[in-house]
Amino acid sequence: MNKTNLIDAMAEHAGITKAASKKALECALTEIEGALKQGDRVSLVGFGSWSVSKRAARDGRNPQTGKTIKIKAKNVVKFKAGSDLAGAVN
Repeated sequence: MNKTNLIDAMAEHAGITKAASKKALECALTEIEGALKQGDRVSLVGFGSWSVSKRAARDGRNPQTGKTIKIKAKNVVKFKAGSDLAGAVN
């Protein structure tokens, strides 16, 4: 399922227009992104939670040349599925 399919499904399920569905989805994604940028955790009970974790700098290896390279530290987004979602797919 891609974003367009999700928008169509949301509109049909909620009985709203596709435009309203698109606006609602984009608003939700923007708010989740904003909270994560601030370092907050976003939790939807039963569905899952997103959090930001710091990945330390480390040495890596270029697979083509075999040379050691430095990989910079960065923040990564993690998602942990909630119990309802995990149960639904198993």
